[in-house]
Amino acid sequence: MSTAPDFWDNPTDAQKILQELNSLKDQIEKVETMETQESELSGLLEMAVEENEEDLLAEIQAGVEALKKGVDELELTTMLCGEYDKSNVYLTIHPGAGGTESQDWAEMLLRMYVRWAERHGFKVEFMEYQEGDEAGIKSATLYISGENAFGYLRSEKGVHRLVRISPFDASGRRHTSFVSVDIVPDIEDSIEIEIRPEDLKVDTYRSSGAGGQHVNKTESAVRITHIPTGIVVACQNERSQFQNRERAMNMLKAKLYEYQRQQQEAKLAQIKGEYSEIAWGNQIRSYVFCPYTMVKDHRTEAETGNVQAVMDGDIDLFIEAYLKSDLNKVS
Repeated sequence: MSTAPDFWDNPTDAQKILQELNSLKDQIEKVETMETQESELSGLLEMAVEENEEDLLAEIQAGVEALKKGVDELELTTMLCGEYDKSNVYLTIHPGAGGTESQDWAEMLLRMYVRWAERHGFKVEFMEYQEGDEAGIKSATLYISGENAFGYLRSEKGVHRLVRISPFDASGRRHTSFVSVDIVPDIEDSIEIEIRPEDLKVDTYRSSGAGGQHVNKTESAVRITHIPTGIVVACQNERSQFQNRERAMNMLKAKLYEYQRQQQEAKLAQIKGEYSEIAWGNQIRSYVFCPYTMVKDHRTEAETGNVQAVMDGDIDLFIEAYLKSDLNKVS
């Protein structure tokens, strides 16, 4: 294919085809490897039975469990068949009402997603980060890149609710906090979105790194407001104002595309009589730290009592349950 005379006439399309080809090759190799493992385990089991080798049973059981895990992971990737599932993703976090409480909760979720991305080998960039007044964050945007990043993380879009004894309340009362997580795929340059210069308000400011790591002496950070829709994007992780503006515009383009898609879906839903407003209180998932420990997804009923593992980035249970339920809706 890559030897065709006109293959490299469009380098971008050629690169996409090669990436898709490599992805398919990887999946085929995984299947072939698992078939070999299954054959070896069958042979080992047969030998253990014939020769009454009970010592081999533990080894066989470990092999079966590893094989099952591999099959489950491969099955999960086959569910990622959406138009933009293979894309990189912008993940934006905004705390709800509640000041320091919700801002602290926003930072806890931010850490959770960074941990999840790192354990799965994704690259994480802080596009924008605003510290809270006393603790936590006012907002943050991550750019997470890697195969199927959007496909996995689209399950996280929505309102996340926390119930806990507040560390900021001297009376030790229980508080409920809300944070909104927005997930937008990084769309291709070939998709045209009209953005008129007169519809933009551009502000520059001094940037600070996550956790106050550094503060720039120049106003290199860029914030762009799309006036007709009210969509706001910001970027501060590049060294120059020009680079930050360019990346902020790419993010705006992706968010406008998603906005237009959602508007179309909302109109169709209204016609069908299924439209419901997304607002605080319509949480997709609850994280309860007190009086008991539980994380429960209200869309799939998936839940776990291991709150600490979830906050350390172990959210695959919820992602897998969502993808399976989403697949069932399609089928």
